[in-house]
Amino acid sequence: MNSEHVIMVNAENYEAEVLNSSIPVVVDFYADWCGPCQTIGPIMDELANEYQGKIKICKVNVDGQRELARKFKVMSIPTILMYKDGDQKNRLNGAYSKGEFIKMIDEIL
Repeated sequence: MNSEHVIMVNAENYEAEVLNSSIPVVVDFYADWCGPCQTIGPIMDELANEYQGKIKICKVNVDGQRELARKFKVMSIPTILMYKDGDQKNRLNGAYSKGEFIKMIDEIL
């Protein structure tokens, strides 16, 4: 993770950072050992910088946050959840291109 605009979330701060956010949130459930997760990691960093103030990019390391992954039924990674006003608006499994992420983000803005 190279962007200071990406927020690491865990069971303690998930509700505050994601569900109670005043702006839309993209949550990336990932693991360090996951190849596709490493592919989209830099894309998430770029999106965090480009959409700063408009959306929030959060990451959840499933290895350290197994209960959170279980709670949101994350069965494979990467899994991307998109929220607006505390409601889940979209769910993606697998690696997508930056263009595909932008299209989905623009839909919830």
